[in-house]
Amino acid sequence: MSAWTAAHRRRRARTRGALALTALAAVFVLVLTWVAANAVRAANEAVAAANGRPLIVTTTNFLDDTVRRIGGEHIRTVRLMAPGVDPHLYQAKASDLHDMRRADAVIAVGLYLEGSLQRTLGEVGRAKPVLFAGEAIPEEKLLSPPADAAPEEEYDPHVWHDPHLWAYAVDAITAQLAELDPEHAAGYRQRGAEYRQRVLALADEVRATLDRIPPRYRQIVTSHDAFRYFGRAFGMDVVAIQGISTQEEATTTDIGRVAGLIARSGVRSVFVETSVPRQTLDAVLAAARQRGHDVRIGGELFSDSAGDDGTPEGTYLGMIRANAETLVAGLA
Repeated sequence: MSAWTAAHRRRRARTRGALALTALAAVFVLVLTWVAANAVRAANEAVAAANGRPLIVTTTNFLDDTVRRIGGEHIRTVRLMAPGVDPHLYQAKASDLHDMRRADAVIAVGLYLEGSLQRTLGEVGRAKPVLFAGEAIPEEKLLSPPADAAPEEEYDPHVWHDPHLWAYAVDAITAQLAELDPEHAAGYRQRGAEYRQRVLALADEVRATLDRIPPRYRQIVTSHDAFRYFGRAFGMDVVAIQGISTQEEATTTDIGRVAGLIARSGVRSVFVETSVPRQTLDAVLAAARQRGHDVRIGGELFSDSAGDDGTPEGTYLGMIRANAETLVAGLA
């Protein structure tokens, strides 16, 4: 073997050794990162448990906001759904199941809003309190679903769009927290009563805002039928392409029906929903144009989800207020 060959082999061996060490170091860093992340999570859980704060798992972001307004510093919440997520279609992940198992209680809207979670929530409810806040509303105040709704959709679940109805949910959440944590019950009741007044005052504010829309243009056209409670509360006609659940797909007949209505009534604007893809709405706009009526997008409405975290629209009060302003901008 020549000296050059021996040296070349030694260099290759050193290179392979260096690569192996680099790979080992990368694996070591990944392991340390995973361990650190889990340690932080475990530490946070331990601190919360040590402080005696109940852990509440919530579903949608506007519901989570409501729960936190009432619970204040005495509770901790884990929210399952990010902003813009459709609760009709959301399915539990492994991390969601973990959170629900370790929670002290779970709070959902109910009324089959979280349709794909229904079985999971039922199973969790055998081990701990699961509150369906929307089901605290008196039955006579609930709207029946359209005739083509699924059998399990006994009522329209979009009750939060009427602040007077959401006040019942506030009361139910307040009672649940007080029962779960009697030591701080007085604080929950005080914050619940104060927040309830803010919710009811919002109804008057929204009504005054919508008064700027002329009567002939008081129509809300959206992708799915989420605004019937809003329409009933504030004197708006509501037209939707899909039913009350986005699990039901729109047909060409649905698209033609809504396009014809838009063309006949001279609707100014239709509205996109932040939690629903707009393809079906675009098909309606195209069909309306074929009928000789050009209609525009009036803006985005928060239907089944509030806005982004940290924004005014990311709260319950903010999402309802923003919807009213968007309707005025698109219809007045």
